[in-house]
Amino acid sequence: MRLRPDQPDFLEPDDPPASNAPRLNLLLTYGGWREGTVVDQLPRLLEPMGIRSIRVASGEEAADVIVAMPVHIAVVDLEIPLRRGERSAAPAAGGARTLQLLRRLDQPPVVVVVRPPQAEPREDVRGLHDALRHGAFAVLDRPLTLDTTLEVMRRILRRYYAGGWPV
Repeated sequence: MRLRPDQPDFLEPDDPPASNAPRLNLLLTYGGWREGTVVDQLPRLLEPMGIRSIRVASGEEAADVIVAMPVHIAVVDLEIPLRRGERSAAPAAGGARTLQLLRRLDQPPVVVVVRPPQAEPREDVRGLHDALRHGAFAVLDRPLTLDTTLEVMRRILRRYYAGGWPV
């Protein structure tokens, strides 16, 4: 992989896919209401590398994607609702369900967990420990920053795909 000079945190593969055909599927879940977030920016930045970003806003939509196509990397927001437009007493129901579905796959994807800011240090440590124990590659706190998210993506590509692409 090499860095693009105009965007120092953005990586391109040494051997880009022919005609930019997607070779890696990225499941992006987002439970927030804000526009112009990192989740909105990532697809445009990663598409030239051959990474297809599939955005979903609920656990049900994530389940549909998981069944329909291979997922290589999953960014799972713990605050997505189970159903689109639903705001329940248990807002993390969709995120928890998505994590369960991903863990049950024959070839589970690399998972990045996105969580809300934690109120107490004890909750912070417990939540981090739980996510890592369940196989998360990284845990990011909201609000996400573009630099941090791209750095995590770069680390995933280096570690799991050695700068190459899944077959």
